[in-house]
Amino acid sequence: MANDLDPRLTPVQRFGRELARARKQAGLSQERLGARLGVSGSLVGHIEIGNRTPKPDLAARCDDVFGTGDLFGRLCRNITSPSGPHWFLRWSEEIEPRARVLRSWDPLLIPGLLQTEDYARAVFRGGLATSEDEIEEQVDARMARQIILNRGNPPTLWFLLDEWVLRRPIGGPTIMYEQLDHLAATARRPNVNVQVVPHDAPCTISLTSGFALAELPDAPTTASVESAGPGEVSAEHELVSLMWDTYDRIRAEALRPGQSLEMIKEARDQWKSET
Repeated sequence: MANDLDPRLTPVQRFGRELARARKQAGLSQERLGARLGVSGSLVGHIEIGNRTPKPDLAARCDDVFGTGDLFGRLCRNITSPSGPHWFLRWSEEIEPRARVLRSWDPLLIPGLLQTEDYARAVFRGGLATSEDEIEEQVDARMARQIILNRGNPPTLWFLLDEWVLRRPIGGPTIMYEQLDHLAATARRPNVNVQVVPHDAPCTISLTSGFALAELPDAPTTASVESAGPGEVSAEHELVSLMWDTYDRIRAEALRPGQSLEMIKEARDQWKSET
């Protein structure tokens, strides 16, 4: 039986699954939710099983009713104009916004949740985007993910970064200075922990590809694993356990948060001197 992370689910079905989950969590029947949304309970039922396509105004009302920011709005937009790989949309639209704790290992780039617009734009400009409009669409989608940082109950965030992420010239010295200044400021938040793995750390397991772990309040811990080909999002126990073990082993080689912040500021100031 398909679950919410099943790649066979269409965007319409994912919207329906998330609507059913939010409705049940709120203790509402389909009829009561329909009354609050200004539609019939029957329509709610059809949307939940993926038989009807939700409209943008209905998605906006869902976000108002459940207090979910722009979650349903983005799920609705992905029905007609998806803004990323199919596998990653399941992570960014369904898993990440619901997480109470997020952990990630990033060996190549500043994590997407911590990127500035200019840094993200430089990343996408060097990628597979074919036009400026496509680049801007990707930047907007990345910035929209960051709404979870400023919500009333933000998740606890643990970021492990390779030191070379701070040294790699993405977009030039000015962009790097502004990005690391933003990273340093965000790392001071009480719910954010940033730890840098120094380039001379002996742990060769840190050479693995990037990944993230999301602890959810109402579902098993889920992993997102990057690769040169299609990535993977899964709550399968064996994969999640492997990622937990890998994360712990990498973190054992990382600097403490205070030491990491000093390294970030030192790298920031080096980029400043080059502007």
